[in-house]
Amino acid sequence: MQRRLSDQVLRSGEVVKPRFIAGVDVSASRARGTATGAVIVLEYPGLSLVEAKVVHGEVDFPYLPGLLSFREAPLVLEVFEILETKPDLVLVDGQGIAHPRRIGLASHLGLFLDVPTIGCAKSRLCGSHDTPGSEPGSYAELLDGGEIIGVVLRTKERTKPVYVSVGNRVDLPTAWHWVLECCRGYRLPEPIRLAHQAAGGNLKWAECVSIPESVIKSGFPC
Repeated sequence: MQRRLSDQVLRSGEVVKPRFIAGVDVSASRARGTATGAVIVLEYPGLSLVEAKVVHGEVDFPYLPGLLSFREAPLVLEVFEILETKPDLVLVDGQGIAHPRRIGLASHLGLFLDVPTIGCAKSRLCGSHDTPGSEPGSYAELLDGGEIIGVVLRTKERTKPVYVSVGNRVDLPTAWHWVLECCRGYRLPEPIRLAHQAAGGNLKWAECVSIPESVIKSGFPC
């Protein structure tokens, strides 16, 4: 299924003057079988908070590296269902095409939402790379089988880099441009940083909704 869907991912496109930029993160407890999905919408260029929605529910799909979309995407899509603001660009805490079958969570969500998406992960799933320079904005190509699948991007001095890849409907230079554009002195771009706080229950203005277990267990169409 992932191989089939990866053929539908668009690795080109530009994002010109987006008004609303969303950040996505999921916090999951493998022990309890529960997860919280958060979507934050900020207004660009000031990156002021417009909307914050959180959905909490139970999940039964196992934690399997490379298959996290099937565990996390249904929850995130539920959040987008209750979102009042339509984003022009979505930054996802996870992989885009920097994935063994070239369809991580950011790409999977991009196909469903039909909006430009960017994967910005804190760790590497596959591929190899050199060490980027120490200055913010420095990057190294992330390679897998001779293919450039992303960049390892330094967003803050003396801090670990992030792994940026195309999600859907953007090209790679556009992807890392907007990650840097959304950084405000932290390692993570502001939409993802706030989504991470919201998913962990640490963002005061996030509206939380609990949904029935059956909603998450039903999965999502592919």
